[in-house]
Amino acid sequence: MAIDGRLKDKVAIVTGAASGIGKATAVLFAKAGARIAMADIDEAGLKAVANHIAEFGGTAITKKTDVSNEKEVETLVARALKAYSRVDIVCNIAGIAGDLSGLDQQDKYVWQRVYDVNVLGAVYSTKHVCRHMQQRKSGAIVNVSSVAGIRSGAGGNAYSASKAALINFTQTAACDLGGCNVRVNAVCPGLIETGMTQSIFDYARKSGKESKLGSRCELRRYGKPEEVAHVILFLASDEASYVTGQALPVDGGNTASLNLPGMKV
Repeated sequence: MAIDGRLKDKVAIVTGAASGIGKATAVLFAKAGARIAMADIDEAGLKAVANHIAEFGGTAITKKTDVSNEKEVETLVARALKAYSRVDIVCNIAGIAGDLSGLDQQDKYVWQRVYDVNVLGAVYSTKHVCRHMQQRKSGAIVNVSSVAGIRSGAGGNAYSASKAALINFTQTAACDLGGCNVRVNAVCPGLIETGMTQSIFDYARKSGKESKLGSRCELRRYGKPEEVAHVILFLASDEASYVTGQALPVDGGNTASLNLPGMKV
């Protein structure tokens, strides 16, 4: 059953939908009335999310997709169009973290893989859906960047650089597509408990430091995938009809101040 009518009759592609923010977004969108085309490399995870959506009467199809492969992304868009005859929303959520190696040990293959997934994945989906949206003169694309793309200290070099690049692509794409009423925005999550960050949470809990997770945020806590999903829902909905080219932090206030070690009690 829909939680409201915000996405009634809309069709949304959601990448990275097998877990974390992608899963939360796909479920929330389905509850808001959208029909979903979900993509991820985790085929079993996709099926589990699709089954959950079906349990409350939602509609979802799945397609195992490596977003770094342009042909697979093109096929994903084509499948969504064949199944639903339209695509109103694309949420580019699939992403990887790379590593935390020092500057003197940077691996070009890690950098390439991080960029292929985190940046080119969004580029490919936008490329292959934009003509359809331009023809219909309507559409909303939401990219998931990170606070790491806004300031340093929230991820490794390759990850942070890729998320900054994704913010810039969001802005340039918004300029390219705005004349056709296609909006492109990004959300920039702070510390959220997902599969990507699970090792951080596991270590903190094992070492008795869980209380420190998110302590540098103004809200003094870490976030949940559902909290990010609700912001994505807003940006994808008609409620944000005059919002485009923006990168909105969803970070508990982390980027609102310097908040350096020792500066606050």
